[in-house]
Amino acid sequence: MTVVAIDHVQLAMPEGGEAPAQEFYEGLLGLARVPKPPHLERRGGCWFENDSVKVHLGVEADFRPARKAHPALVVEGLDRLVEQLRAAGVAVRDSEPMDTKRRAYADDPFGNRIELIEHVR
Repeated sequence: MTVVAIDHVQLAMPEGGEAPAQEFYEGLLGLARVPKPPHLERRGGCWFENDSVKVHLGVEADFRPARKAHPALVVEGLDRLVEQLRAAGVAVRDSEPMDTKRRAYADDPFGNRIELIEHVR
């Protein structure tokens, strides 16, 4: 047996946060909002995906943002994305490069930490 991939990342959000989630994950990060299966739709939350990335946000009654645990999303055009996020009022924190990766951190609308990584050659 071998683990071969991550199917999706689940993050928590407060009830009623679907609109700001869509503004951030779809509007700023470019991940399309996709329908949840009908039996899960009633729970609230929303899913965002492209061909290789799936971020699912689920409603948590006693919501607290993930400040340390986080997904690390690989991006192309990190500088352009950081500029776009900052123009939208998102606080972005630069981070030291690591090996062949440039990095920055941003918080989603709920305070969940999101790492943004660009591979450099």
